[in-house]
Amino acid sequence: MSEAATGTRALDRAADLVATVVHADEPISFAELQDASGLAKSTTSRLLAALERSGLVERVESGSYVAGRLFWLYAARHDPWDELVRLARPAMERIGADTGETVHLSVARGDRVVQVAQVDATYLLGTRDWTEIEVPAHCSALGKVLLAWDALELPSGVLERPTPATLPDADAVRRDGRRARDRGWAVTEDELEIGLTGIAVPVFGLRGDVVAALGISGPSARLADRVDELGRQLLDRSTALSSLLRGPARTDPARRDARTQEVVA
Repeated sequence: MSEAATGTRALDRAADLVATVVHADEPISFAELQDASGLAKSTTSRLLAALERSGLVERVESGSYVAGRLFWLYAARHDPWDELVRLARPAMERIGADTGETVHLSVARGDRVVQVAQVDATYLLGTRDWTEIEVPAHCSALGKVLLAWDALELPSGVLERPTPATLPDADAVRRDGRRARDRGWAVTEDELEIGLTGIAVPVFGLRGDVVAALGISGPSARLADRVDELGRQLLDRSTALSSLLRGPARTDPARRDARTQEVVA
């Protein structure tokens, strides 16, 4: 076997070990890593030692492994929303191309809904920059997603009602949230502004929590009769984006190919 092929296998195995450590909910032991990888003890030890030297993994006091300093260095130097926007942008552009409507990506910051990215509509009617506009969470489809999936808490007190169609109170918001979770997407029709409809879906992160809301908005005349169709379309895109954010699935040791049964020379 060529030296290049052997080196590629070693890289694959090392990458699998890093992925297993990063995906773990708590520090993971050497024995658990060896079992998950299907590698020989000596190979696992050699690879982990190399990964420690490079800062990709490190050992805590118990001897178990966690993500290394390079991950924390990267996180400290980059706004996490920048990375989210970078990963979401292709999906947003595809949604925009498919629907022609304005596409939004929003996150919860404290008790606010903050739009972090937008793709403008191709229609003249409907194009508006929403990134600097703050609206009550219960009035927008994006905010409703964050409320329904517990990424945001509904403020106490009387709710604002920009239009007669706005949900009137907390109980109505909770009922609407249950319907959103049942079907997979949230909807606003004339609730923020008469003639404006929004549809949004959740985006899930590494731990299964909602990290963002992805949606579209446009004139009710164009969207009202297509809400379910567009909701399903958005859900397909958000599911793919959620998978991307969670990273590659951990490999089942029983299904690993023969390469994982060999010892790196």
